[in-house]
Parts: sequence; C-alpha cells; structure tokens
Amino acid sequence: MELTHINKQGRAKMVDVSEKEDTNRHAAAAASIYMKRETLSIVAEGKAKKGDVLSVAQVAGIMAAKNTANIIPMCHSINITGCDIEFTLDFEKSKIDIEASARISGKTGVEMEALVAASTAALTIYDMCKAVDRGMVISDVMLVEKSGGKSGLFKRKL
Repeated sequence: MELTHINKQGRAKMVDVSEKEDTNRHAAAAASIYMKRETLSIVAEGKAKKGDVLSVAQVAGIMAAKNTANIIPMCHSINITGCDIEFTLDFEKSKIDIEASARISGKTGVEMEALVAASTAALTIYDMCKAVDRGMVISDVMLVEKSGGKSGLFKRKL
C-alpha cells in the first residue's frame, strides 16, 4: 500500500481530493478513561467543583471535531453535518467509555474528526477531575467504524 500523504521528495503533503465524488460518510471512535471509584461517583452525581463534567466534555468533543483541521496538519477542513458523543459509566471497572460519531457529505472521510472528538472528551474529563484524581488513565482510543468513500465500510471487531 502506498502512502498518499508523501510527495516525491518524501515530505508530507495534503492530498488533493478535488476529483473525488461527494459521498455520505460516517465515522465512530472510542476512548476510555479509568479513574478512582470516588472520582467516578463525583462525575455521576454532578458534584465536580468545575461543573457538569459530562456536559462540558460533550461540548469540548464536538468543538474539537469541528476544529480537527486546525490541529492535525494534513486534515482537510470539512463541513461536519452531525456529531454526537455518548458516555457510559462503568462502575465495575471504574471507567467512563466514550463513543464519538461524526457525519459528513463530502470528498474526504471523517475518521480523524471522530477520533479527535473522543480524545478531547477524555482529556476534558481528565482536566475537570484532576484536582481529585491525577492518576486517571486515558486508553483504548480507536476507530470503531467508518463508512462511505472508495474504501467502503470498516467495522472493528470488539
């Protein structure tokens, strides 16, 4: 497989997508953040000193998806048509699972936007809870699913 983001001199370039057809595209990404049980309880009960952790993380993730091209150098600026983030609190494993989804009708995929959204939501949870738990661990950031475009459907077997 040939890397498309490398020019003839071996340097990074932004891929030209002008000849590609617009297609409906979707991507979902996941991340997890592990924390102390007490921290998870604070989040669940809405008692964090900085405010409603999950509401802020939701907005931060969506904002990050919309600004992905500003922080990932070779990403195209795209007009996201939809973005959502869901949180699952897992008290047994003392973690919050995050799933971010993004949609577009365009010439290029939306996988990076979903990955940035999930990562930023996790980082925001860390930021809002670090005063009580600096030992939190963000892990398992991954693309879960993508559809649309020439490469078609990808679905991770979990």
